[in-house]
Amino acid sequence: MDTFIHGLELSEAFYREAARPIIDRLFPGLRYSAALIGPGSEVLGFDTPISSDHHWGPRFWMFLHVDDYADMKEKVSQAFRENLPYTFRGYSVNFGPPDQAHVRLMEYKETGLVEHMIEIETTSSFLSWYLGWDGKRELTVEDWLLFSEHRLLTFSSGKVFYDGLRELEPLRKTLGYYPRDVWLYLMAVDWEKIGQEEPFVGRTGDVGDDLGSRVIAARLTQYLMHLCFLMERRYAPYSKWLGTAFARLDCAPYMLPLLRGILTADGWEEREQYLGRACEVAVGILNELHVMPSLPARVSPFYSRPYKVIHSDEISAAIRRVIPDERLRHMYPPIGSVNQFIDSVKILTTPPLCQGLKGLFQLDQD
Repeated sequence: MDTFIHGLELSEAFYREAARPIIDRLFPGLRYSAALIGPGSEVLGFDTPISSDHHWGPRFWMFLHVDDYADMKEKVSQAFRENLPYTFRGYSVNFGPPDQAHVRLMEYKETGLVEHMIEIETTSSFLSWYLGWDGKRELTVEDWLLFSEHRLLTFSSGKVFYDGLRELEPLRKTLGYYPRDVWLYLMAVDWEKIGQEEPFVGRTGDVGDDLGSRVIAARLTQYLMHLCFLMERRYAPYSKWLGTAFARLDCAPYMLPLLRGILTADGWEEREQYLGRACEVAVGILNELHVMPSLPARVSPFYSRPYKVIHSDEISAAIRRVIPDERLRHMYPPIGSVNQFIDSVKILTTPPLCQGLKGLFQLDQD
């Protein structure tokens, strides 16, 4: 392509100019919604020409009313196969079969049926597959803690092209961000995680273990990045897009130089200085949220040792004290959401595995 078209723009145009006329002509009065949400870098607006090498192109999700789904899914899909153009704005509308990883690639053809990538589901079946929640029952604290944050982000991102079912937009609003109590709890957990290792950047460096100091500093940098997303009330994407999305946060202009300093410092003393300053800035951001009385935004010695820390465990405790939900305030163990205590991609992308972790949350502590 001479000019790259971002996938979200391409897919919306594809729906409006190619698919919707077919629906209006052959299925007038059909109850449905259409959107580009869920998997795909284009949903977040992060796609580039290299993204078009897999599972990318003129596509969207179509949601049918649950009462129409069994009878209409194949009829609508077949109508698209018979009537869609072979290409749209220079991109193939035809896709090859899924490979072993269930990925489909654009495959140009000029004859026969168009094997499109318009996925047809019900809203509840999509949510059950993507998040492990059908969208019908009331959400619980455990649900929120076991949702993949990246999937919450990609469900509430992208764009709804048409919501004839009047289901998608209300659901996207419901899942748009964590409830306040859960939000406070997750911030407390991130501060606690920082507190568990913040003196070790200096301690490892002090005994000559520069590699260990760098590894711990990198992990603390990631915790601080996630904390910044929380403090700005934005979902964080998974690792591939974490830095890209972080650069768009309001705090990025003054946090990015400090985080880069942590990762590029030559010695542990310099590394600790950058880390301390980043923690001080993070406390300042927290204080501006006015969720509790302001806290000192200054590092100080770790007991009698020569390492400077922000005393994150005290910050965590202060946040927990203002969580209104008593069960959540006293949750034990304080491990946070699945995104905060698991980094296995296989688990985070498999909702039944996430939901199977409910036993870790003991909500009814005496």
